[in-house]
Amino acid sequence: MTTSTSAQNLGISEFERNNRVELRSFAADQDYDRVIRAAYRQVIGNDYIMGAERLKFAESQLRNRNITVREFVRALAKSELYKNKFFYPLPQVRFIELNYKHLLGRAPYDEMEISLHNDLYSNQGYDAEIDSYLDSPEYQDNFGENIVPYYRGFWSQRGQKTVGFPRMFRLYRGYANSDRAQVEQRNSRLTWDLARNTANTVIAPSGVNDGWAFRATPNQTGPTRQGALVGESSRVYRVEITGVTGSRVRRSTQTLLVPYEQLSMRMQQIQRQGGRIASITPA
Repeated sequence: MTTSTSAQNLGISEFERNNRVELRSFAADQDYDRVIRAAYRQVIGNDYIMGAERLKFAESQLRNRNITVREFVRALAKSELYKNKFFYPLPQVRFIELNYKHLLGRAPYDEMEISLHNDLYSNQGYDAEIDSYLDSPEYQDNFGENIVPYYRGFWSQRGQKTVGFPRMFRLYRGYANSDRAQVEQRNSRLTWDLARNTANTVIAPSGVNDGWAFRATPNQTGPTRQGALVGESSRVYRVEITGVTGSRVRRSTQTLLVPYEQLSMRMQQIQRQGGRIASITPA
């Protein structure tokens, strides 16, 4: 398939229209390997998995056809591996966001979906929360028993609400990114937009084009452009950084306004201080 310019600009050129990974009858060993790799990548949020962390028994059950792909996905989502990465360290709303992404391949549409799963977990527990995705008609209609869940909506919105497309870009930050290696860290991505019942802006992952990924803080307290420009043709850039330690105060993220002439010098300074540049965009 020829990748469109729009797909490249949005950072989704790695996904093809036929990106389904399915375990068919009379599968060979390499087919099982492909399915297992795809299931780990999808359910564990593209995070690195050590050999000792793999679910060897569940893999063996799948290879022997004792369980289906859906049941293998269920085993992954109920494992201590999944809990350690996405349940124990994260707020409940972020956990639910990732369950939608990992198990249904989409983002939550509205605040009601978050509330329903919050209530379900509170009243029936962890296993019931996971089962609610895998036993849903939506899962069965899209993945059935032997298709690995995948991100839906990049190429077609069939069967989905339109708002799901921009919402997914708040959860998906690039093929090379994992759900535990993002600038916003433990924070929920959709709380503000869901609460206001508004569609969010589609911003491609940082580095895939000139758009970069700056986002204003929800309470709009971030710095705004101010002061005189250095020269008539000069430009000012907003630089978002994370991990910089200053005096005794450590902030997870900071935002600076830097004239173009000083941009290279400030980037080097940030890196020397152990910081990471999260985004750069014209102010």
